[in-house]
Amino acid sequence: MTVRSLYLAPVTAVFPAPARTGQGGAAVYEQQRNRTSDADDSAARADRVVELLGARDEVELALKASLGGLPRERDETLARMAEVLQATAQGLALDAAAVWADMPERVLRNWLAKDPAFAAALRSAEALAGAHGLAAGPATTPTPAMVRVAVLALSRGATWPQAVAVAGFPVRGFRRLSQTHPVLAALVEAARRARPRKPKNFVPAGYRPRRPGQAPPGPRAFRLVRREDQVLP
Repeated sequence: MTVRSLYLAPVTAVFPAPARTGQGGAAVYEQQRNRTSDADDSAARADRVVELLGARDEVELALKASLGGLPRERDETLARMAEVLQATAQGLALDAAAVWADMPERVLRNWLAKDPAFAAALRSAEALAGAHGLAAGPATTPTPAMVRVAVLALSRGATWPQAVAVAGFPVRGFRRLSQTHPVLAALVEAARRARPRKPKNFVPAGYRPRRPGQAPPGPRAFRLVRREDQVLP
């Protein structure tokens, strides 16, 4: 993932030095310069966090490639299942767990329907979350796991309402949080900057418009794996 850098104008251009060189004016100028530096550091850290979250697949691929050849399909499936269980144990709902594991929710539901062991493990993860006061549902206390899902969804192109809803936040509540917590606001902006760029409009000669009500195809992503005769029971 390419992290877009921020151009920052020189501090003297943003906050011109006061005409007077007295001690009071110098103190105000120093405070303004410190605020600019803090904002710069927060933006850089937020960009780095979003970059690390997006580079997860790249890290996993490198680890699996260290054994030679393509990863096995079973290994890939079990790794996604483990991430779903991790998200569920932290109180996230099924759709949020799918975002956490970077997989379609319909595929996740299909796995649950076909794999009794995975379904039982998911119920255990839900029970663990409930025993520690993190059951999925209307959240009274925001958690870092919810923030992670919102940031991931935003960075992958979801709208603000979509990302907030899948993470389990009320839209207004999340907006208030981002207004009162500068670090959260920096993460949201970094996620927006990391969104994939929309392709330029190109109309081929043989283009035919879609029928009314027909949704446009979404972006596709593929993982190369080594197929096996049987992946799930």
